[in-house]
Amino acid sequence: MLNVVSLQNAKKIIMQEGAEYRLPFERLPVDECPGRVVSDDIISPESIPSFNRSTVDGYAVMSGDTFGSCESIPAQLNCIGEILMGEEAALRIGNGECVKISTGGMLPENADSVVMVENTDTQLDDFCLIFKAVSPFENVTRKGDDIKEGKTILKKGTVIRPAHIGMLLSVGVTELDVIRRVRVGIISTGDELVSADSVPGAGKIRDINSHILSAMVREWGCESKAYGIIGDDYGKILSAVDKACDENDIVLISGGSSAGTRDLTVKVISALGEVLFHGIALKPGKPTIFGKVRERAVFGLPGNPGAAFYVSLLAVKPLADKLSGITEETRTKEYPVSTNISSNHGREEIVSVKIKNGVAEPLFTKSAFMSAVADCDGYIVVDRNTEGIKAGDVAAVHLF
Repeated sequence: MLNVVSLQNAKKIIMQEGAEYRLPFERLPVDECPGRVVSDDIISPESIPSFNRSTVDGYAVMSGDTFGSCESIPAQLNCIGEILMGEEAALRIGNGECVKISTGGMLPENADSVVMVENTDTQLDDFCLIFKAVSPFENVTRKGDDIKEGKTILKKGTVIRPAHIGMLLSVGVTELDVIRRVRVGIISTGDELVSADSVPGAGKIRDINSHILSAMVREWGCESKAYGIIGDDYGKILSAVDKACDENDIVLISGGSSAGTRDLTVKVISALGEVLFHGIALKPGKPTIFGKVRERAVFGLPGNPGAAFYVSLLAVKPLADKLSGITEETRTKEYPVSTNISSNHGREEIVSVKIKNGVAEPLFTKSAFMSAVADCDGYIVVDRNTEGIKAGDVAAVHLF
């Protein structure tokens, strides 16, 4: 018999014990950082833009000189020069003066606005007629309007996206300290397993769990390392787990987690470290094991693919995110349920669902069946203390 813990307590133990481990930082060029996690708040060393600049072609003015101007009574200003885009504004205007300026050009000293060229007339030598008044900073992007010096532009735990790259480079940040990727070792156990590219003989099945788990952890932004298929041999499993714990931050052992006489995962983890729980009150996923070996988190996952998939989502991913420094939350949305979902009387149940016309349709299946998991849009966790979910009731769907 397994001495099971609730899913809530299992998560608590995993996060308390597994998250004590700390990953080192590494410094990378910004161009190599998409998908990586910022190790600390990033403060802008500069303001963007770094100067007041024009958003139109026209004339830089002191706005007060244009007040009251109109088609019939234009303001007449002395044009003292021109500023092109990319040039430093070495000019300084005074009352009654203006400067011709291009879009993106730097405003000269004392100028606080720009009159659009279509609202001016420059037929008179060295003079510009202003036919429309402008307010302070009209047609101007002010210094720091986009990013202010000293502002936090990326918070610790942010996953870098391509859009962040332009922002970082615009303020001169060309390198970042990011958290090293979590390394996850994956071991498949069982005499019944053959490689995925083999034709299974009688009583044999293809190993798909190692491939599913590897794809999942890579999708989470982690690195995966497979240690192959190992038969039900205590010594070989012990050696593989020992090696994997030396080379990784988290180790996943697929299969060998139930209470049968040939299930060796508990014995191996106990020999190398400590088993913290064996069994979760969850369907699918009851025989899940969690332990620690030399500060590394080690999971014994069910051999059934669907169970291994969901236990990894619910129990392994939160720890991987925590170690990575990721603080972003998963997507959850409420939908009415199309069909009654019964309770499992003391065990929480994961039910795959398909979203159709704004309704969550349960896909009832056995834990070994991956077809429903592959076809679903998300899943519902049915609370162990409820009588289930009635058709028409609204439930929280965790979306993929």
